[in-house]
Amino acid sequence: MKELLLYMAKNLVDEPDAVTVTEVPGEDGTVLELHVAPGDMGKVIGRQGRIAKEIRTIVKTVAQRTGEKITVDIVD
Repeated sequence: MKELLLYMAKNLVDEPDAVTVTEVPGEDGTVLELHVAPGDMGKVIGRQGRIAKEIRTIVKTVAQRTGEKITVDIVD
């Protein structure tokens, strides 16, 4: 899942080298923390959070197929 999130985020931003994903194990599953450059934050979130919502939906759907529970957090 980490690779999928990295791939999607790097294709959205202007500074793909600044994109990192950190896996944090939690009680309810794994949390993937997405870090991007401050100037690219708007591109990852999108208008009214549409892009962020779609990123979360895609990762959650793929994770359910493999039996995992994953949450995506966009961190600044």
